[in-house]
Formats: sequence, structure tokens, C-alpha cells
Amino acid sequence: MGGRLEGKVAIITGGTSGIGLGTVELFLKEGAKVVVGDLQDHKGEALEREHGGIVSYCRTNVAQEEDVKNLVAHAIGKYGKLDVIFNNAGFGGVGGELQDIDMAGFDETVGVLLKGVFLGYKYAVPHMKAQQSGSIISTASVAGLQAGYGPMVYSACKAAVLHLARCAALELSPYNIRSNAICPGGIATSIFGNVLGLGTQVADQFAEFMKPRLAKIQPIPRSGLPNDIAELALFLASDGSTFVTGQAIAVDGGLTAGPMRGLGEKLDFEKAIGEFLAGLAPQNEKTA
Repeated sequence: MGGRLEGKVAIITGGTSGIGLGTVELFLKEGAKVVVGDLQDHKGEALEREHGGIVSYCRTNVAQEEDVKNLVAHAIGKYGKLDVIFNNAGFGGVGGELQDIDMAGFDETVGVLLKGVFLGYKYAVPHMKAQQSGSIISTASVAGLQAGYGPMVYSACKAAVLHLARCAALELSPYNIRSNAICPGGIATSIFGNVLGLGTQVADQFAEFMKPRLAKIQPIPRSGLPNDIAELALFLASDGSTFVTGQAIAVDGGLTAGPMRGLGEKLDFEKAIGEFLAGLAPQNEKTA
């Protein structure tokens, strides 16, 4: 019996870790062939080796137009068509208060989080129009729905991504191309560690460290996991969602549903960072 994506070809950016990797694994399980766009070559090449001919890795910086153009061309050349693109690559981006934000960091953040998504649309759409079908999915955030859930520039970019998804839905619906955004809440991934500039292995440890803390901030008392996002991406990629477009869907354990009447906790991210780094210190002393 075939899976829900049997015969489909999907591109997933940021597909070597976190939400992207969880989605790659689920899409493969459901029968898709997947092209992974990322900058972590060792992980991408390992995915290719592990999954044989059903995964192809293409080094991609989504902020670079030629890279995204090449990514889409790679998928068409490898598998002959493109049914789904999941614009998922991202990072925490530049931080700080408004007056202190570094403009080079601003440009880099907008380049990855907004321009990178737009380029995914730009180069996927012609192929999807030609076949009169397709699903474009982008990772936004609850920080794009409400203020206070992320850094300033990150939040603004994520708000733009979900509105881009809506606007594109109106333009693309006559071609049976769907456009939707997913808004994750507190998902335990290495993005938290990446914000701190931690190495890959330590960032993964920080993701585990954050799980019990994220479990306290929303009504459903557990941390979100990459698979929670992957399951919605699967639905939006599948033929089960052919009447769903122009939506920004939160996957957040109820975080944005409303106040928890004192039951929830506000996550003190800086305090959590301090506790984590303090815990690392003894480990570093042992290995010194």
C-alpha cells in the first residue's frame, strides 16, 4: 500500500537537522523522493548514502538567488518534476534592541528568513504552473502571529512569510498551486543553540536541555518536537489538503490560544542559557 506522498517529489530546505530533517524522514516514509537543500554538507551527503536514490542533496544558501535556482533545477534534473517545496531553512538571526541592531546582521537575517522563502516561490512556481498543481509550504512562527515570541527582526520576517503565503495563494490558486505557512511554537531544535553560536553537537544538547522548560509555557504540557511540524507539512503536501490554501497554521500546543490564567510560565531564555552554560563548564574541565 502506497504512502500519502507516493510518486511525489519534494524539496525541503534546511533539511539536514531539526524540523527539516524530521520532515525529510516522514516524507520518505510516505513515499516521496526528496531533494535536501542545506549548507551542512556532511549531513546532507550522509542522508544521500543512507537513503540511496530517493534522497538527493544539493548545497544551498537560500539567501543566494543562484543557489535556489540551482536547487530547483537540481530537483527537476534528478527526478523530472516538482510537486512540493517546503521553504524551511532558517536561524534565529540578529538580536538586540532596535537602536542596537547591526545592519549587516539585519540584511543577513532578512536574506535567509524572507528573501530565501520568496526565492523558493519564484523558482518553483513556473514548474508547478506547467503541471497545473503543487504545494508550497513555508515555515513562519508564532513570533509572526503575535509580538513577544522572538527577536525583533526574526519576528518581522516571519510575519512577512505568513502574509506572503496568503498573497501568493490568491495568485496561484487558478493553477491548483496551494500556498500555506506553518507557525511553530516552542519546538525543541538546535535553533536555540545556533542563536548562541554553539557548535552543532552542543546546540543539539541545548535542544534537549530546553525540552522540560518549553513544556511549561503552553497548555499542552510538553515541548514541541520536529515531528509535530512534519506531520502538518505532510498533510499540506498531500492530496488530503487540496482545498486548503492561504493559511497560517499554528502548531504551538495552544500557546497562542489565550492566557493560561496563571498556570503557564514565561520562559526566561537568558536564565536558561546561563544554567546550560554553567552545566557545560564541569564537562569542559573533565575534557581539558
